[in-house]
Parts: sequence; structure tokens; C-alpha cells
Amino acid sequence: MLQTPSNFTTGRKALPLSWRCRGWLLLVLLAGPQLLRAQAPRAAAQARLAPGLQAALGARGLQAVRVRVADPAAFRRWVQQHLPAAQVSQPGASPRTLEVRGLSAAAVSQLATAAPVDFVDVTDRQAHEERQLNNSDLSVNAIAAVHARFPQLAGQGLAVSVKELPFDPNDIDFIGRVINPTAFPAPFSDHATAMATLIGGAGNSSPLGRGVARQVRLTTSDFARLLPDDGAQLAAAGVSVQNHSYGVAIENYYGIESLEYDRQVRQYPTLLHVFSSGNVGSAASPSGPYTGLAGVANVTGQFKMSKNTLTVGATDPSGQVASLSSRGPAYDGRLKPELVAYGEGGSSEAAALVSGIGVLLQQAYRDQHSGALPPAALVKAVLLNSADDLGRPEVDFVSGYGQADALGALTTMRGGQFFSGSVAQGAEQVFIVSVPAGQQFKATLVWNDPEAAANAAKALVNDLDLELVSTSTGQRWQPWALSSTPRLDSLTLPARRRPDHLNNVEQITLAVPTAGTYELHVRGFAVPQGPQAFSLAYETSPTALEWRSPQRAVNVRPGAATPLLWYWNGPATATGRLEYRPVGRAQWRAVSAAVPLAPNRYAWTVPDTTALAQLRFVVGSQNFTSDTFAIVQAPAVQVGYTCPEETLLQWRRVPGATGYQVYRLGATTLVPLAQPSADTALVFNQAQMAQTRYYAVAPLLRGVIVQPGSTIDFATQGTACYFRSFLPRQLVDESIRFDVELGTVFRLRSATLERMGSAGFEAVQTIAPLTAARFSFIDRPPAAGRYLYRVRLDNVAGRQFYSGTEEAYLLGSGQLQAYPNPVPAGAPLTVVANSATPVVIRLYDMLGRFQRTATAAGQINVIETEGLKPGLYLLQVQQDDVPKQTLRVVIQ
Repeated sequence: MLQTPSNFTTGRKALPLSWRCRGWLLLVLLAGPQLLRAQAPRAAAQARLAPGLQAALGARGLQAVRVRVADPAAFRRWVQQHLPAAQVSQPGASPRTLEVRGLSAAAVSQLATAAPVDFVDVTDRQAHEERQLNNSDLSVNAIAAVHARFPQLAGQGLAVSVKELPFDPNDIDFIGRVINPTAFPAPFSDHATAMATLIGGAGNSSPLGRGVARQVRLTTSDFARLLPDDGAQLAAAGVSVQNHSYGVAIENYYGIESLEYDRQVRQYPTLLHVFSSGNVGSAASPSGPYTGLAGVANVTGQFKMSKNTLTVGATDPSGQVASLSSRGPAYDGRLKPELVAYGEGGSSEAAALVSGIGVLLQQAYRDQHSGALPPAALVKAVLLNSADDLGRPEVDFVSGYGQADALGALTTMRGGQFFSGSVAQGAEQVFIVSVPAGQQFKATLVWNDPEAAANAAKALVNDLDLELVSTSTGQRWQPWALSSTPRLDSLTLPARRRPDHLNNVEQITLAVPTAGTYELHVRGFAVPQGPQAFSLAYETSPTALEWRSPQRAVNVRPGAATPLLWYWNGPATATGRLEYRPVGRAQWRAVSAAVPLAPNRYAWTVPDTTALAQLRFVVGSQNFTSDTFAIVQAPAVQVGYTCPEETLLQWRRVPGATGYQVYRLGATTLVPLAQPSADTALVFNQAQMAQTRYYAVAPLLRGVIVQPGSTIDFATQGTACYFRSFLPRQLVDESIRFDVELGTVFRLRSATLERMGSAGFEAVQTIAPLTAARFSFIDRPPAAGRYLYRVRLDNVAGRQFYSGTEEAYLLGSGQLQAYPNPVPAGAPLTVVANSATPVVIRLYDMLGRFQRTATAAGQINVIETEGLKPGLYLLQVQQDDVPKQTLRVVIQ
């Protein structure tokens, strides 16, 4: 029997406290099931709404959402019954992902309660380019080293899609390699053009216009649609890599876009998607477990929460992670970004470089495997396994697995240092590797995981485990894993060895393993959707120094500071003696007696000379010598003249050059045109001019052709048939002075100034012989007035070339003149005053009646005569400190 509790009141009678508690208990027991049933649909509906939608519902009405449904047909029937005004469409390849338009906020809430609906997500948002290209250095990620050592790898036969705004398909760095260029909608994006250049620029415009894969084909895709592009269309176009250098707001959840990218990679396993991480590295997430934590979990866009893609952060010129680069973890504690690369302007550039490296890895694999492309998981494994560790040891949420190393990745892929396999639940595959003495060891496991349910608390579906076992001792090593606890002190903890049940990437490293045989075990820990295919890359690294920059066929500017880059795999405290010598000299010259090797870079002030040269490090008893590079300032091509029948190209002489190589633009790249020995000019005829307008020149040093300078379009350099400019120094003066600039004096004998007279143009002054491309003429005609002039050039063959016609006026200081006089009625009357101060112009008729006025600050001024009757008029001009002057003007 219940006791009567104190302090519990019913009506006017106070009841004991125990009664109050038990009364509430009775209420819950009696009414609880009904209350719980009433609350359950509301809670379930909230769980089905994306975080962005939950914030927007109370703030504004919505017009469209994206939904993930279990049964598309059942969902369409539900919409017809409950939301008849809504329109349903399928925005992508998956029939389970639908778009619903014509909704209010209340309708969205109702939509979330529908039984066929798994998740209600945001639709396309306004994407933004993640900063502009500022500078590019292909040495930081060892891309220049790949170009020097593997020139045959240039992306031939492969294609990359650049998803953002359209790039300029007419850029000469892409000539002959753009897929369907006439379909590109204008205006073209400078950012997209820069990204396409980093990925696949041919360097036709200049050495700075060269990208990673200079012969890959390129196409565009619009980032207005944030879902994946149609996979069948990408495959039909031959696209094997798609670059995504854009973002939206910070979105920390696994949304429909995330799962669709994961699904597409499973459907097209050789398609590699590369995303920029974002440029908000100090921001805090507005939602998810890491809400409000500044400087973490700020990757820009839920599509980057996908597992089977690759997200790339940015490093600065020194090779350290840039402060603007967005950091991880992902919403569920997974590693993001997985990789970093050089991007002085932001993570856009970093992603583009990695996309280009991905193309070269695909080509290297294809060329060794009868034309087959590698799985994206293998490309990803090779990239992450070869990355150079940055920041905290091993893996971290800032740099991922480290700085992309194109040369290391190509070495792994070309050397076949990888395995492939598959495991089911509880199954295991074992791979044997041999580790030499004194070498580091690293292995990385990657698999394309099935897409998770939208808004899943954890994205990982199939969980594989990687373990390394020593066959001689039985010792075991697990992969590196990070703490995902939502606290800043936890997220910055060093990685430790333990099983990883969050990521579909796992990596094991051994700094100084004992030489011998090891086993790599891949086990299916939890594989509900098996069997699961995987890729496993590995490498062994001896203590050594590898030069990254400068490389052969690269020009280093004389007298300028330039960064030297290398990769040091050895003790962090080691130093080396840096030396330099020109080729042909036996003696090495000291640059620095003790350079720390671990920073992997040194600022070198290049000698002010022109030479082929080498650098070397002396470390103990070992010498590490660079490739031969050029210290030279490549000359810029200039147009001497462009006449109807021939064009002259010229350039400055390079000290020490034994000749020059002239290039013209071919079908896709610059191709050799001529080697004019030691001459610094080249004449080509009309037929040759019709082939192309683009030319560049490179000097030869000791018979070696070095890197060319910038390419010019000879038709747009402002040089016509000899003349660059012919201009009066002052249009109105007491004596008339002209400045003339020619493109060249090649084959010219003389230059003559001519003035229009009663019998035509007459010679005024001649300069002969003509030795300089810039010169001046001075003339004082016999009377004040307006005159026409031109310049005549005579060449050694007796031919004559003429400049355009210029007008000038001979007037004394403070004097004025009007023309034409008479002036046709309605035509403008030009008033010329030799004065640097403003003038006031007034026009009167012969009866003294005022007609027009104007105030002008220039020497040549205009007054309109429209509406004035024919007759004689008086033009009165008032200037500061000059008596008023009056001219008679006749209007006809």
C-alpha cells in the first residue's frame, strides 16, 4: 500500500514527498507508452534531417531538398498522396537519390516522416573556388624530378576532368588536347585555367605553364551540380581522374553526396577523385561532435567526407602545412586530409598537383599491365605510402600521411612494390616482404569501402585489419591510429599503434627494422558486405640523400636567390658540406661547410654567370651529386618586323651560348624549328608564318639545349612592318618633335621624316646610316598651322616601308588656331591652343550674339556647330595670363 508522501499537493491537501515521486512514476507507467509513441516519429524525423537543414527549417522556407529513399516507387506514391504540389526528379545515376522541389519548411518536416525516406539532405549549394594560383614550383613534390627521370611519362592516352567553372580551352598550354572544346561555355575561369595548367599544362606559353602530366587530355565539368557526374559519361570520355578544387561551407556529416561518391568509386573502381581540403584552417565546425573547436574538423563540404576519394591539404613554399589549409578529423573521427602538397595559394593548387601525379601513376601501371588501369585504391595506397612525413610523427589530422612525393610514388608503382587481394569475414591473406639491413619500412593498406547509410554515425562498413609480423621473432606491429575524442588536447596527441576501426586506410612503419623477412597480414575483421578487395603498397628506404631541385634541363637564374631542394632519409641532426662547380671544371667550390639536411632545403645565391653546373653534398664519406642544370637567363623573343612577305624574330645574345634553338608551336607542344648557330635573329617567309604564330628560343650551352624562355605570339607584339611606334612628343608646340621606335634596324639603310605639302609628302630630315632602333626628328614648318607627317624607311635592297600618318600643329606659345575653316554646318570645330592651362571658348555671330561656350583643359578641343546657320562667326578664346584672342570662322 502506498504511503502518503509529504509536500505533494493534490487540490488543497499537502502530500508527502514520496507520494509525489511515486505519483509521477504512476503517470509514466500509465501514460508512458502513449507518450513515447508520440515522441518517436518526431525524434526519428529529426534524425533524418541533415544538419544544414535543421538550422534552415526555422529560419526560412525551403524550395528543394535531396532525399535518399529505400524504395523510389513507394516514395513517389507517398509524395503524390501527401505533397501533391511537390515535383520529384532523379538528379544523378542512382535511382535511390531523388530531388524534391516546391517545398515549404513544414513540408520538409513532413517529408522526413515518410516511411520510404532514409535521409533528407541539402541540395546543390553555391560552390566556390578555393583561392587563386599565386605561384607554382614543381620541385617541392618531386614532380620536376619525375619529369627529368621519366620524360616518357606525360599522361598520354589518359584524361582528367576539372570540375568547377570552365577553363579556357584556347590556352596554348592545352592546344590539341581539350575534349570537345567548342562546348565550353564562356566566360572562362582564371582559377580553372590555372588548375588545368597545374594538372596538364604543356609549358607552351613558358616553363611556368608546364603541369604535371603535359600530354594528358583535359575536359571540364560544372560544379553547380555537387553530386558526382554521370560515371558512364566520364568513362566514355576516358576520364580516369577528376579534380575538385572547390568547396562550400564546413559540413561535418556523411551526406547523400558523400555516399554517392563512395558508390561511384565502387562502380568505377579505376576512377580517382581528388578534393581540396579547404582554406579555413583556423575555423570551427558549426555542427557535429567537434562543434566550436577552432582549428580542427573544418574540411569544406560533406562530399569530402567520402571514404573512397582523396582529400588534399596545402603546404607553403617551405614545405610545411599552410595555416589556411583545412584540417581534420572527419565528422566520425576519420583521417582528413589524407595527403598534402604544395599550394602557396591554397589547397586548390595542392589538389591539382596530386591529380596530375595520379595520372602519371595510372600511366606507369597501365604501361606495365597490358593497358589496364590500376584501381583507385592502389593509386591512393601508393601516394600515401610514399608521402614524406610532416609535423607530428607518423600520421596526424593536419598533414595526413604527409607531403606528396611524386618520385617516390613512381618508384613504388614502377617497381611493383604492391599487392592486391580480397578477404571475407574472418579470412586473412598474408604477403611476404624482405627488408634489407639499415632500411626503413612502410606499408599502407587501402580499400574502396561500400557506401554507408546517409547520416551514419560511423562511415566505415567493411573493417579490415593490417598487421606486420617478423618471421624470425614473431614480433607483431599494428597500424598507427589517432585519438578522435572531441577535445583539442586529444586531437593533437601523437599517433599510437593499435587496431583502427574507423578508416579504410591503415599504415605501418618501422624506423630501423632488423634485416630479414616479414609478413603483412590483411584480415577481415568485420566484413558484412564481402568479400572486400584491397590494395597494399610498401617500400624500403636506405639512408640517402636524393636531389629534387634543380634538375636537368631546368634554368636557374644567375645572381638570384633560388631554393635548393632534396630529400634526406637519415639522422635528423646530420649536416653536409654543400659544393658547386661549373661543368668542365675539376675543382668544386664550397657553398656552405655545414648545411642541416633534415629541413630538405637551402637558399642558394646563384653565381652571376652563365654555365652548366652541378651541386653536391658531402656527408661523411658519401657524395650526393645533383643533375646537371643551367645557370642562364633564357632570352625573350622579340619581333623585329612583320611584313606581308616575311617576319623577323630576334633575341638578345646570351654570353657563352654556342647557339640557339628556335621552337614553334606544333599540334600539342613546342617543336624544334631551326638552330641559327650563333645568330640572334631568324627570318621566316609567308608560308612558314602561316603554320603558327607562336615561337620561343632556348640557348645552347656547351652544345646542350637548355630550357626555353617565354613563348610569344608574333602577331600581337605591337610591331608591324618595322615600326613599333611613331608619335609626336607634343602635338602642339613651337617646334614639332617626333619619337620613332623600330623593332630592328636589320637590313635598313636610312630613315626619313616626311611632311605633307602641296605636292604630296616631302622629305624633311634623313638619318643615315641607321644604327639604333630608337631615334628622334625635329621639324619647324614655315608657318603656323596643322601638318601631317610620316616616316619612310629605306632598306639595302631599295625597298621602302612607311609608318602611319600623324598630325601635329606649329603654334607659338599662347597662340591658337581653329580648323577646318570653313567648317560644314553640324560638323565639330577643332580649336587648338598652345597652352598648358584651361581655356574658355565662346562663339558669337557677326551681330555679337552669344551662341556657344565650352571649357577645355587640353591643347586640342572641340566645339559643336550643330544647329548653327551658315555664315561668319567670331570665335573668342580666353586663356590665363594671355590676352583674349578672336578668330573668324565660316560655317558653310
